[in-house]
Amino acid sequence: MTNKKQINILGIESSCDETAAAVVTNGSRIRSSVVASQEDIHREWGGVVPELASRAHLENIYPVIKKAVDDANIDLHDIDAIAIANQPGLVVSLIIGVTAAKTLALTLDKPLISINHVHAHLQAAILAEENVELPAAALIVSGGHTNLYDCESPLDLRLLGSTIDDAAGEAFDKVASILGLGYPGGPVIDKVAKKGNPTAVRFPRSMMGKDSLDFSFSGLKTAVLYHCQGQDMKGTSQVDKMSEQEIADIAASFQAAVVEVLTRKTELAAQQIKARTVLVGGGVGANSALRESLTRSCEKSGRNLLIAPMKLCTDNAVMIASLAYHKYKAGLFADLTLEPKART
Repeated sequence: MTNKKQINILGIESSCDETAAAVVTNGSRIRSSVVASQEDIHREWGGVVPELASRAHLENIYPVIKKAVDDANIDLHDIDAIAIANQPGLVVSLIIGVTAAKTLALTLDKPLISINHVHAHLQAAILAEENVELPAAALIVSGGHTNLYDCESPLDLRLLGSTIDDAAGEAFDKVASILGLGYPGGPVIDKVAKKGNPTAVRFPRSMMGKDSLDFSFSGLKTAVLYHCQGQDMKGTSQVDKMSEQEIADIAASFQAAVVEVLTRKTELAAQQIKARTVLVGGGVGANSALRESLTRSCEKSGRNLLIAPMKLCTDNAVMIASLAYHKYKAGLFADLTLEPKART
């Protein structure tokens, strides 16, 4: 579209409970990244409360954008495009970011670029890589999504499989709640599981058929619940009577089941599409056991493994701005009628 050597894109993210903005140059040079987390707001509720999330986004959106621009040491008029995650997510959260992005695009007379939040998670895994051997089997694993893709390019993704019920991250949150470990569940189970025995309890691994690339974690979540209630099935939790070691063993055994399913499905996807590379993004991609398991799997199969850096696994605007660079080069812009979408 342009011969300009430096393409500066301001990315904005507000799909769930993080308000984020970032400035990225040429898709890979991170000039700034600002994230206002809402964990403390939602912790007491054990999960994200949409109305509270929307209010926090409204309070944070412009201070976060201003800080991102200031930290990048760049003038707003030197921004070449405004990128916004407009799907999927909580509409009451998305609309705050979408409105801010459209306002900036209009007042600055800059192109507006719409980004799929889920697809952007993959960009976090490859933004620092100059040569990625494609096609790749790409796993997005987060609180809201567990998807496998055939990735031919950053803008060419074909869905291979997804969860039919709970996402992996959602299962982590629910099991953490069952065990009384708090919210968010992913980091705390990862920590507690390190002290546990992953073979202490044999929880189910739902593979959904020999060649299926879909996921199901609701049965695993229910198995943990029943295990903690005892065999009487009366609905009385026994967690309060358990030792720290017993809780750690359950956490480790649950985590081992999730990790095994994710690893086996990802390897199966790579085999089916004859991929030489595996990409991983999303909040659960920060899980230490998953990272270790995928590393072993890819070493065994001879595939390249690219996992998003820890700081870019959770929701951020760097991945939004980075993916937008590819759409900018392709001339793929949105107009000011852009609306948020709960689902893709």
